Formats: sequence, C-alpha cells, structure tokens
Amino acid sequence: MIDKTIAFGSVHHEHENEMREILITVYEALLEKGYNPINQLVGYILSEDPTYITTYNNARSLIRHIDRDELLQMLVKSYLAD
Repeated sequence: MIDKTIAFGSVHHEHENEMREILITVYEALLEKGYNPINQLVGYILSEDPTYITTYNNARSLIRHIDRDELLQMLVKSYLAD
C-alpha cells in the first residue's frame, strides 16, 4: 500500500485564460441552442462524453482541447477563491 500523497501539477495562468475563453464560447453556444449550459457542461465533465456539447459554433471541437483534470483544477481553484 502506498502511503504517500501524490502532488498534482499546476496549470499555468496563460492556459487558464485559454480554457476560460473556450468555456465561455461553449457556454454561449449551448445557450444559443436552447440547452442548459451548466447541466450540459457538468455532464461532459463527469463523463467526458462529447455528445453533451453541441457542434454549433465548433463548441464540441473546442471543448476537446481542454484536459478534464486541468479544467477541474481550475474550477476548484476559482470556486475557493471567491
């Protein structure tokens, strides 16, 4: 059994800005198509199933550029900072 804590790598600030821009674009595309963007994004994050994201405005392709672990790290960091 391993008793050591594994350190998780950090996301660089520039990469966080890129992820934020992608999330905003995807959010807006989902909203424009009549979906609940929060529910769809949560579904995608939990399952990593791209069908939760619309193809409208290239949103599905864009979201795949974001590493899920990095996205979760950024979201937790942002939530705790508020």
